[in-house]
Amino acid sequence: MYIALAGGVGGAKLAHGLSLVLHPEDLTIVVNTGDDFDHLGMRICPDLDTVMYTLAGIANPETGWGVRDETWNFMAALERQNGETWFRLGDRDLQTHVSRSCGLSDGQSLSEVTAALAAGHGIRHPILPASDDEIMTMVRTPEGKLPFQDYFVRLQCAPRVRSFDFVGAAHAVPAPGVAEAFAAAAHRGTVFCPSNPYVSMGPILAVPAIRQAIETRTRPCVAVSPIVGGVALKGPAAKMMEELGHAPSPVAIAEQYRGLIDGIVIDTADATCADAIEKTGIRVLATDAIMRSDADRERLAGETLSFLTELA
Repeated sequence: MYIALAGGVGGAKLAHGLSLVLHPEDLTIVVNTGDDFDHLGMRICPDLDTVMYTLAGIANPETGWGVRDETWNFMAALERQNGETWFRLGDRDLQTHVSRSCGLSDGQSLSEVTAALAAGHGIRHPILPASDDEIMTMVRTPEGKLPFQDYFVRLQCAPRVRSFDFVGAAHAVPAPGVAEAFAAAAHRGTVFCPSNPYVSMGPILAVPAIRQAIETRTRPCVAVSPIVGGVALKGPAAKMMEELGHAPSPVAIAEQYRGLIDGIVIDTADATCADAIEKTGIRVLATDAIMRSDADRERLAGETLSFLTELA
């Protein structure tokens, strides 16, 4: 059984690829919840939804997030009433947020609500929030602290980044099933999907029991780099690296995960980085790491699992 840590579009793509090559009992997908927030009276969980929509085969192929063939009547009506429209919620997408909010209001946990939503989409592979406890990613900027969605969506990542706080993470416990997956005798390895190391993977790894399980691992752990040729395949990871004083490259990704991973998968465009990474004791697999199609996702997932087996 393998564990995949994921957040956002890139992470969802590889999680989908892993689901194509592994049976449901052989894969547990643990998802970032630091992006979650309340908006228009609803609980929004962007990364959980992106992973769920991607595994369900209904994600918007142009954006990677949201639902394909979306309509926007709700947002148009809200705009006519001078409501908040900076965070776009499509008509089909609303069902997820309403159902989640109702479930939470009725006393269900986030993991229980997530399981019900995933089952409604016919998803059999377990999708677990990193924690049922609230974790809030705050971005420190020269203008002060910003909630992540304000930084990411409302301000379009314009402010310079100084650091990040994961409010609530220090006291959070893993959601049911997460710690059990790491402790299972059948656990064969962990994959850090190609998600932003700071704001997608960071909140997951800030949960003390999850970080400890990885630091004391007896099975290998590999990361797949979200940086290819000096740029992020999706999102602001490269911009954040530069503002934090790091050249955007797989070398910086490996350094960020030092002590947590045994190997890293990088794109062939960055093969020249391999020696520098391996000098730190982290093994490298260079391959085509860009997932343009479902076939690419499946291939990369298979190669990553083979790499894990080699490291074991």
